[in-house]
Amino acid sequence: MRIATLLSGGVDSSVAVHLLKEAGYTPDLFYIKIGSNDDDELHCTSEEDIEMATLIAHKYGCKLEIVDLHRDYWDNVVAYTIDKVRKGLTPNPDVMCNKLIKFGVFEQRVGHAYDKTATGHYATIMERDGKVYLSTAKDPLKDQTDFLAQLDNLQVSKLMFPVGHLMKDEVRRIAAEASLPSAKRHDSQGICFLGKINYNDFIARYLGEKEGPIVEVETGRILGTHRGYWFHTVGQRKGLSLSGGPWYVVGKDVEANVVFVSKGYDTEKQYGREFVMRDFNFITDNPWESQSMPVDVTFKIRHTPEFTRGQLYRTGNGYRIMSADKLQGIARGQFGVVYDAQSHICVGSGEIA
Repeated sequence: MRIATLLSGGVDSSVAVHLLKEAGYTPDLFYIKIGSNDDDELHCTSEEDIEMATLIAHKYGCKLEIVDLHRDYWDNVVAYTIDKVRKGLTPNPDVMCNKLIKFGVFEQRVGHAYDKTATGHYATIMERDGKVYLSTAKDPLKDQTDFLAQLDNLQVSKLMFPVGHLMKDEVRRIAAEASLPSAKRHDSQGICFLGKINYNDFIARYLGEKEGPIVEVETGRILGTHRGYWFHTVGQRKGLSLSGGPWYVVGKDVEANVVFVSKGYDTEKQYGREFVMRDFNFITDNPWESQSMPVDVTFKIRHTPEFTRGQLYRTGNGYRIMSADKLQGIARGQFGVVYDAQSHICVGSGEIA
């Protein structure tokens, strides 16, 4: 079996290569480069990653190829992100990066020649009744199925996740025992492919700064100023630089460049119990197509280890979730990711409207 493995230079994809070699495979390795050589910050980051990837390839006798998808990334993921932010929405570039770049453009240009594509994602594949499903990882803290929930069944059916059945500390232990050069490397905390770049700095490159008022929603009182509504998202607490808090962002006026906030840990303004999702993507199939709604599900509205219980309803042009618990910071533009009631199978996702 021919396996293409996406190598980032981090510990997870490095251990994925190690496990494939132990299983008797010699995968071809690919590093996806999105930074331009004209961009010093991104170029330096990719140089370090490529150095790590090269060491892994040499250690295991694998072929390494650098695939430059800079233009595709900028035309698709960055364009999507900036468009959503400009409209006052909360985008998820990691979700679209996986859908359009890692398992989109890469698959069309390179991956199609291979039987499988392996990555260091924390997820698993489940086969049942002749169908392939995206399933959650063993480590709930590291599970990344929410970032993969816009993939389709054709994409998922080609994927391998060698570290998905491991806890993170097991991955670190394997890396240390195998003397992998990335064993002690810190996990990336940034945007897909742009690990070391701060999100606000990234947005500022394209939208700049524009001062506007921070307003208490209940009283209309101006509490301070912000550098642009696009730096803030509903549910945000940190980064407001307001005293006497806690303060939470509860809304934005895009036209007037106003950020609305509310005070207190228990302010009802930051909570809700329901949301609607549009353009819902079922990864494999709709398991409830023949059932009457509502159905019991679990779901996430942001990247957290916890699943929330709720019920899924069909609406005229999408689906609605009624949550069993109060939800903090429901933000338009984010993805609602739906799982079965046992939180094992990732059914799909839709953009919160």
